[in-house]
Amino acid sequence: MRIQSWGLLFTVAFWGAMGATPAPAAENFPISLTTVAMTEVPSLGHADRYLPQEDVVHVVLRLGERRVYVYRGDEVQASYPVAIGTSATPTPTGTFEVFQMIENPVWQNPWTGQVTAPGPNSALGVRWIGFNNLPNGIIGFHGTPTVNSIGKAASNGCVRMFNHDVVALFEQIEMGTTVTVVH
Repeated sequence: MRIQSWGLLFTVAFWGAMGATPAPAAENFPISLTTVAMTEVPSLGHADRYLPQEDVVHVVLRLGERRVYVYRGDEVQASYPVAIGTSATPTPTGTFEVFQMIENPVWQNPWTGQVTAPGPNSALGVRWIGFNNLPNGIIGFHGTPTVNSIGKAASNGCVRMFNHDVVALFEQIEMGTTVTVVH
C-alpha cells in the first residue's frame, strides 16, 4: 500500500491499532480523519510564550544607603546592611556578575602573606561571593568579624556583611547572578 498523505498515514495507524476496520465510534464521527489532517491550523509560535516565566534574581548594592538588595524580577526579596570601601579604596560601581562562591573561604593577608584559617573570625567570615576582578584583587561580598564596620565606609573595596546575612545572600544567588553597584 502506498501512503500519500499524513491523513492516510494517521488513518492507517489508527485503524491498525484498532483492527482491520474502524471502530464503531469512528463510523459515527462527523468529520473524517483525512479532513482533520488537511485543515489549516494556525501556528502557536514559540513555546516560550506559553511557559511560565520565572523572574530572574539579581542584586543591587546601593552605596549611599550602605545596603544590598536581592530582587526577584522587580520585587525586593531581602535587604542587608553592609560596609563598603573607603574613599581611598572605594567599592567600584557598575554592573558585574558573580563568578566566585566559596563556603568557609581562607583569607591571605595581601600585605603580610599570613594565611588565616576559615571560620566566623576570619577576615572573610563564612562566605565569599566574588563579583569584580580588578588588577589589584577581587571585589566581593563577604562575612566579617568586624561587625562595628557594618553601615560604614570601612573596607578596601569589598562589601562586608554580618556572617548570618552573607549566608542568606549566598543561598539566594548563584554563579552568573547580576550585581549592580550604584551610588
